Amino acid sequence: MKIIIDGMGGDNAPAEIVKGTVEALPVIDGEIVLVGDEKVLTEELRKYSGKYPEERVSIRHASEVIFNEEAPVKAIRTKKDSSMVVGISMVKKGEGDLFISAGSSGALMAGGLFILGRIQGIDRPAIASVYPILGANHPSLLVDAGANAECKPQTLLEFGVMGSIYMEKVIGLSAPRVGLVNLGAEETKGSTLTKAAYEMLHKSRVNFIGNVEARDVPKGICDVIVCDGFVGNVILKLTEGLAWNILKLLKRKFTGGAVVKMGAALLSGKMRELKNEFDYSEYGGAPILGVKGPIIKMHGSSSANGVKNTILKAIPYAENRVVQIIQNSVEELEEISISE
Repeated sequence: MKIIIDGMGGDNAPAEIVKGTVEALPVIDGEIVLVGDEKVLTEELRKYSGKYPEERVSIRHASEVIFNEEAPVKAIRTKKDSSMVVGISMVKKGEGDLFISAGSSGALMAGGLFILGRIQGIDRPAIASVYPILGANHPSLLVDAGANAECKPQTLLEFGVMGSIYMEKVIGLSAPRVGLVNLGAEETKGSTLTKAAYEMLHKSRVNFIGNVEARDVPKGICDVIVCDGFVGNVILKLTEGLAWNILKLLKRKFTGGAVVKMGAALLSGKMRELKNEFDYSEYGGAPILGVKGPIIKMHGSSSANGVKNTILKAIPYAENRVVQIIQNSVEELEEISISE
């Protein structure tokens, strides 16, 4: 297994990217290639000299960096020697098994489409983000998390099928439950889009449980949360903001006096556990489903722990050949579309 990592992408690059890489090496097999400015990355690695198996890490020089404020398509087309373009191109050439980046989501999606190409039969690739479920043994998967603001019924069907395959092959769930986000649980509820998507998902081979309301999503009512990218991104960011505000409120309440502080000290372990359940960095990155190669998007502000966990969770995605399985499922999607 050869893992290619964008050493220059993200708010905390290259320091946290390199640190996370070093921390992941003792618990994985294979090697890691860091892509980016060779001088900068070498200096960062030197900080950990003697603390990691140096023969399993190499650097591929790339002289350019794609920044978040740049137009994604233009950046991919003009910055041919950027860490992102070089890294994705290495996957296409067979020089690596998967690519991980904390860089621009739009550029990463564009790079996947223009360099690797879209899986034939898939209308639009999607960003599939983990969605933490408190108290559960595993998170849910939200598809799409922001790549496609407007979708067709066929697109939502594809999201359900691709998400189901990912949860089965990477997370290890048998017959993951697929739910369609809607404004009511009844079959007749929703827009023209969701009604048509409901029919297509119902006819598919996925374990479709029907419509799910937003209030039930955090309860873990389904394992794959299907929606367009506009709705998905709102759900994801609203949940993240609400979670951190609740934690801030609890912290403020627990520091309001001597007696309360004593109680807080007794509960400190449980508070840390709760914080970890809310922390997206514990769950790894978001795969871009629908392109012809494994690409994982890390949170832009990923810490070393987030980088490490993304590496660990990305390996099964490549090893279990999820991209190929999705490709093999396209025929079923086409049959359902034709029958409509």
